[in-house]
Amino acid sequence: MKRILVFFLTCLALAAQAQRPSPRQLYPGLFEAVQLAHVYPDNKTFVDALPKQSPAQIMKAYAEQKGKPDFDLRQFVQAYFTAPAAANGQYKSNITGGIRRHVDTLWTVLQRRQDDTAALRYSSLLPLPHPYIVPGGRFREVYYWDSYFTMLGLKESKRTPVIRNMVDNFAYLIDKLGFIPNGNRTYYLTRSQPPFFALMVNLLAQDEGEKTLLRYQPQLLKEYAYWMAGADSLAPGGMRLRAVRMPGGEVLNRYWDTSDQPREESYADDVTNAKSSPQPPAEFYRNVRAAAASGWDFSTRWMGPSGKLGTIQTTSIVPVDLNCLLYALENTIAKTYQIQGNAQRVKVFQSRAQQRKKAILAYCWDEKVGWFVDYNLKLKQRSPVYSLAGAYPLSFEIATPTQATRAATYMKANFLKPGGLVTTANTSGQQWDAPNAWAPLQWMAVDGLEHYNQRELARTVATRWIDLNVSVFQQTGKLMEKYNVLDTHLKAGGGEYPLQDGFGWTNGVLLKMMDQYKVE
Repeated sequence: MKRILVFFLTCLALAAQAQRPSPRQLYPGLFEAVQLAHVYPDNKTFVDALPKQSPAQIMKAYAEQKGKPDFDLRQFVQAYFTAPAAANGQYKSNITGGIRRHVDTLWTVLQRRQDDTAALRYSSLLPLPHPYIVPGGRFREVYYWDSYFTMLGLKESKRTPVIRNMVDNFAYLIDKLGFIPNGNRTYYLTRSQPPFFALMVNLLAQDEGEKTLLRYQPQLLKEYAYWMAGADSLAPGGMRLRAVRMPGGEVLNRYWDTSDQPREESYADDVTNAKSSPQPPAEFYRNVRAAAASGWDFSTRWMGPSGKLGTIQTTSIVPVDLNCLLYALENTIAKTYQIQGNAQRVKVFQSRAQQRKKAILAYCWDEKVGWFVDYNLKLKQRSPVYSLAGAYPLSFEIATPTQATRAATYMKANFLKPGGLVTTANTSGQQWDAPNAWAPLQWMAVDGLEHYNQRELARTVATRWIDLNVSVFQQTGKLMEKYNVLDTHLKAGGGEYPLQDGFGWTNGVLLKMMDQYKVE
C-alpha cells in the first residue's frame, strides 16, 4: 500500500513540475545575478540547490535587501538555499578489492530513490516512480543516453530489476511529457538526447522476452512522433523542429532545443560565449542547446571551419549517429507490429527504416576517405570533420560489407590510439575532441566491428580501453567520465567543468567489455 501511495504522489508531483517554471523563471533577476557573479564556481550548483522558503518569499526578501549598502549576495544565497551535497557522499573505493567489486558496489552508490516528494516541491528535480542510476559527480539526476550504457553493465551484473525500473521511468516520462528529456530536471525540459530508448527496450527483452517489446510499444510510438513532428509539411531543404527534408526529398533528423536562451546550468558560459559569436545571440544559444541535446557538448563536428565555439551550427547539421538510432527505433516499432501480426503497420515502418538507411548511405558515406560523416543541410555538403560518430552505421549494420571494411581500415589508421579510440582528430579544447575518448563511443565502435567480423581490431580497441580504465583505477580508485587516449599518463580535459568520476557509462561499458573479451 505504501509503495502504491508513493507512486501516486510521484505521478502527481511530476505532472505538476512538468509545467512548473525553471529556476531562471522562478527567481528572475536573482538567478542572473547569482550565475553571473559565480556565487558557486559551477553554474549547475545553483539550479540544483533546494530553496529553504517558497520562491515568492525568497524573491520578496531579495527585493527588500538587494539595494542595501551592506547587501552580500553570497550570504543571501547561503541563507535561502541549500546547495546539493557532495557527490557520492562518504564513499571510498577499495582498490585492493579489484575493479569488478568496485563497479558492483557503485551500482548501489549511484542509485537514487525519490520517496519524499514533499521535499522536492520547489526543487528543479523531477521525481520518478522507480529507483535509477545517476552518472556520478556533478550529475545528480538520471541522463537519457548515459543510461543505456549503464544498463549494459547492469545486465552483466544480473541486475535486471534495476534495468526494468529505469526503462519504466523513461516510459513514464514519455507518457507525461511526450518525450524523454535530457535529464529529470525542469531546466532540461526543452530538449531530449540521443534516442536510445528502443535499444534499452531490446536489451530488457533479452532477459524478459518479446512481451517486453509490446509492453513499451505505446511509448516507442510516442517517442517516434516527437522526433518526426512537422516532417510531412517540409519542402526539400526545409527544417522544422527535429525533422529535416533532404535535397532528394528524404526525411532525416537533427538535434533541436525549443529554447533560444542561455542554458540555465551553464548560464554564465553561454552569455560570455555569445558575445564573441558572429551569430545573433538567440541563434547561438539555440545551436549550443542543440549540441547539448546531442550529448556531444562540445565538439568541432558542430562548428564552422575555424573550429571555434562561436561558429557552432548544430541545427544545420544532420548527424549520422542520430539517424542510425532512429533507424533502430523504426525497426523496433516494426518488430512490435510483427509480434502483433499487423502486417500493414510492419510494412510501413520497415519501409521508413529502409528509406532512412538508403538516405544515410547516400548523404553520410564519404567514398573518398572511406568513413561516415554528418551532412550540413544548409551548405548542402558532407561535413569535413571526421568523428567517431561514423562508427554508428557499423553498429546498426547499415554499412555494406565493403564500406565496413574500409571504415575499419580508416578507424585503425586515424582513431586508434594507445588508450582506445579518440573522438575526433581535432585538438580544440572542447571535451568531445582530441585527446579525449568516451566509453559510449568505444562500445558502439567495438560492437560495429564485431558485426562485420573485424574481430582483431575490435579486441584491440576493447583491450586498450580496459587497460586504460584499470590503470587509472589502480592509481586513483576512480572510474572517470572520459579519458585521454593519446597520452594515457595525463587526465582528460576540456569542457565547462572539471573531470568527473563515478561514472555510470564508464562502469557499464567496462564491465560489458571485460565479460565479452573474458578479461579479469
